[in-house]
Amino acid sequence: MIREDILNTAWIARRQRSLMLFTTTVMAVTPMEFILALAQVNPHVGALQENRQRMLRQAEAAKQAGASLVVFPELVLTGYPPEDLLHKPLFLQRLAEVEQQLHQELASLGVDVIYGTVRHGGEGLFNAGVFVWAGQEVGYAAKWRLPNYSVFDEQRYFTAGDQVHIFPYRGVALGVTICEDMWHAGDPLARLAAEGAGLIINLNASPYHLRKQMEREAVVRQRILEHNIPVVYVNQVGGQDELVFDGGSFVMCREEDGDIGTLLRSRFCGEDLRFVRVSPRTEAPVRLQVIATEEESAAEQLSEEEEIYQALCLGLRDYVGKNGFSGVVLGLSGGIDSALTAVICADTLGAERVDALMMPSRFTSQDSLEDAAAEAAILGIRLSEVSIDALYKQFRRRLAPLWQQDTDQAGGEDVTDENIQPRIRATLLMAVANKRRKLLITTGNKSEMSVGYATLYGDMAGGYSVLKDLLKGMVYRLAEARNRWALARGEEPPIPLRVLRKAPTAELRPNQKDSDSLPPYPVLDAILERYVEQEQSLEEMVAAGIDRQTAMQVIDRVDRNEYKRRQAPPGVRITRRAFGKDRRYPLTNGFSVR
Repeated sequence: MIREDILNTAWIARRQRSLMLFTTTVMAVTPMEFILALAQVNPHVGALQENRQRMLRQAEAAKQAGASLVVFPELVLTGYPPEDLLHKPLFLQRLAEVEQQLHQELASLGVDVIYGTVRHGGEGLFNAGVFVWAGQEVGYAAKWRLPNYSVFDEQRYFTAGDQVHIFPYRGVALGVTICEDMWHAGDPLARLAAEGAGLIINLNASPYHLRKQMEREAVVRQRILEHNIPVVYVNQVGGQDELVFDGGSFVMCREEDGDIGTLLRSRFCGEDLRFVRVSPRTEAPVRLQVIATEEESAAEQLSEEEEIYQALCLGLRDYVGKNGFSGVVLGLSGGIDSALTAVICADTLGAERVDALMMPSRFTSQDSLEDAAAEAAILGIRLSEVSIDALYKQFRRRLAPLWQQDTDQAGGEDVTDENIQPRIRATLLMAVANKRRKLLITTGNKSEMSVGYATLYGDMAGGYSVLKDLLKGMVYRLAEARNRWALARGEEPPIPLRVLRKAPTAELRPNQKDSDSLPPYPVLDAILERYVEQEQSLEEMVAAGIDRQTAMQVIDRVDRNEYKRRQAPPGVRITRRAFGKDRRYPLTNGFSVR
């Protein structure tokens, strides 16, 4: 499991005390009040029975704590995004059967729920929020706003709703909306307000990127300014392929002094069950009161490094776990990327589930050998050393007659020979992963992947890429932060200082440095952030002070290497514009931004 003790140790201890309070105390309410539970859960896409059981466990825990109404995230039974599973009639049939079973169990449990699922309507399917009272479905609210940008393509699967539904519940008029509905002024929020909604329940599957929580709360604050209705925002948590859902469910309302405040905020990157007392009032919107210890009134603000690190761990853990791998294998080179990847794997899965290979060649420095061994020893992961020199010589010997036929290619070693080395290493790594039934983790970063500074079927080979959306500068920031967290705990830093200080190198030829082929990483990262993430033109970059020739070279390399990135493994999305669903360019492309 994720080593949460590395981050926010005091906060986690307070959370454990708070959960003990919920399991030992039933919260009293007056006849006109009720306790609402925010169930921030981690569904498994397509695992309908598993998701049903997860919902029931949370509903039972909420019931024992005194809650009468439990709210779950968007599409919680299917998991989000279900994608083309929704095109399978058998999947929809089984979903209906599981829901029928769920409703019967909720009736026996004696708790009411609002949860996200699929409903047939109009000319297709609705992304819906269903209200189940006493085990009976009394209605559903269909999602109006179907996002079709960035990682979303809901218009491929769903029909947009155009009706609002008010659900009376113990004196409170509940208005249910789904995720994107909250991000737009006007309907459906405006219509719900006009029809008298006293509390908005917003079901979400909102994926993470850095500082996404600040954006969510700013949007909800704006909706409250417009309509003066409190909002219960319940978000999914968990990893799904390259997406991470970070949770952060919250309740926001206008306080007695007129300010709009966040009453509670659920855990970041973890399942959570939180409670709020809802009191009907005739003269004003409902009164909301958090039921928690004093420490839980708001979660602590994480640094950027803490946010990203926890998101990487969650994405890796769920990809490995939900796909049934027993552990992971990676190449440990003595460089910064593989070092950080190894630490994340050990923190997430436990050292006993991480195997590493050091595969030196004649170009591998003694420093790299020593640093890889030190990292493995500190982390407690298994490290094996397999030299590739004999294999490399054999490859070149077998290929020599072919090169001699091509007189213009004859001569000394070049990039062709360099690329043979990572391809040999990839074969060894894949063999170990296959034999041990583990997942091969690639260790490349976004800076290198952007410009094709990676070998197809070599160091790009693997099943998952932890650092795929991290520019090189952020790799160093996370590595330095992880070392600081270790020192603060009285532990030995897992990444040797020499790894942080030495010049990056692929060690595929004598005295090779990344700077031989690339601009300095701070310069490269600045260009990539503007071109890949912000879609700036060359002229905009030049106007911002970036050297024209350098920018042109980087842009050309980014454009030429789309075919490589298309064949790269999935990896955790951290930024607004990751390679994958976020950025879909044609492989054969004659357009240039010059």
